[in-house]
Amino acid sequence: MKIAVAGSSGRMGRMILEAALRCDDIQIAAALDRPDSPELGRDCTEFLGQASGVPIVADLRAIERAQVLIDFTRPEASLAHLAVCVESGVRAVIGTTGFDPAAKAALAAAAARTAIVYAPNMSIGVQALLRLVEMGARLMAEGYDLEIIETHHRDKVDAPSGTALQIGEVAARARGQSLDDCAVFARHGNVGPRRDGSIGFSVVRGGDVIGDHMVVFAGAGERLEITHRSSSRQAYAQGALRAARFLDGRTRGLFSMQDVLAP
Repeated sequence: MKIAVAGSSGRMGRMILEAALRCDDIQIAAALDRPDSPELGRDCTEFLGQASGVPIVADLRAIERAQVLIDFTRPEASLAHLAVCVESGVRAVIGTTGFDPAAKAALAAAAARTAIVYAPNMSIGVQALLRLVEMGARLMAEGYDLEIIETHHRDKVDAPSGTALQIGEVAARARGQSLDDCAVFARHGNVGPRRDGSIGFSVVRGGDVIGDHMVVFAGAGERLEITHRSSSRQAYAQGALRAARFLDGRTRGLFSMQDVLAP
């Protein structure tokens, strides 16, 4: 399978390129970066001391050389890349976070014309966490308060993280709620007692933390905590390649990592 990697000089882009080089069934067909990147023109795997023969370019038409685009960039860039995918029949794996409702609608519209796997977090461990949270939210729907605490590196620009929001959506749905109606994103001053059924979010930013997520179900006399900690972006890269393989033979539709992992 031929892949194009967007944001190829970024942390996730490099991790995906490194993982792809180790796969016999994956070929790097294109590597993209922003027009002002100092890496333009360099071999995309030069940082590994190994030449792939694929230079980093800013021309979005390079996507057409691939069968699947893997994109962990920014919402506006991802949508521009998806427009090329739709035109050229290239499928897409999108791990970008920070999409607003309009961008999510554009993503869904693109999925009517090409196949897309979209997931704020592609690690297998996080997918397991989501299933555990769904179970916990059903079993502890009454008498338990739910808090989601996430920690990321100081350079992350969106908050709460896409993964934290996805956790909240899964929990709210399991409780028969809409996250828009029950989410609490900030507490300051005399906010009064907690509202029943609310889902609270806490955000920590600092250092080089790749990503930690904790879900707390707190009831009278007991507390259940479910935690996932990322020590390497390798898990995200492996999940992205697994998602790319999943798209083989699919022509349209919007899929999640839960779809990718389904038996």
